[in-house]
Amino acid sequence: MFVLYYSPGSCSTAAHILLEECGADYQAKRVNLAAGEQRTEEYRKINIHGKVPALEIGDRIITQNAAILPFISGQFPESNFTPPDPIDYAKCVELVGWLASAVHPAFGLALHPERPAGGEDIDESTIDLISKNGHNIFWNNLSEINDRLEGKTWVMGPQYTFADPYALVFYAWGKRLEQPMSQLENYTAWKDRMLERPAVRRVLERENSALLKAA
Repeated sequence: MFVLYYSPGSCSTAAHILLEECGADYQAKRVNLAAGEQRTEEYRKINIHGKVPALEIGDRIITQNAAILPFISGQFPESNFTPPDPIDYAKCVELVGWLASAVHPAFGLALHPERPAGGEDIDESTIDLISKNGHNIFWNNLSEINDRLEGKTWVMGPQYTFADPYALVFYAWGKRLEQPMSQLENYTAWKDRMLERPAVRRVLERENSALLKAA
């Protein structure tokens, strides 16, 4: 059995969806980020960085979506969520890596500009500037995802892969930042296809996702 440590609406939603898509035998353990559970000594024994997701397999733990998503997909080859061609597989991992290393941090700048500014006591104009830059960078990243989806059913093409659940996280975060997501026609059409998938809907319902409510 897998044990997924997650928080609703966070990037762990991607791993949550993929486990559900694969029909995995798993337990989802919620980490209350608002209450600071991720910073407790108990949770830091699971993930020293105090982040979600974390995936427990027996006495071993994997962290980071860039590692967790291809791992889960690889455990269920019958699900056909891993590109069979080696270069296509590498490109899928590349996309997940970009989402994790570029798109996710941009959202962080927009949502919590006081953190890179050095704290809430920093000059308000500095915080506002960081927030504006974060919003702009994040929007540019969302626009790039929209461009990548031109003429495609899923983010990698005709095959649904372990990258798709991760891309859904950022659409939801764009809505959270009140960005004009409907302008991204390819991304929005893809989001609608995602919401038609039973496994996706089950997870979003469990996580009480605002994305479902807005659909």
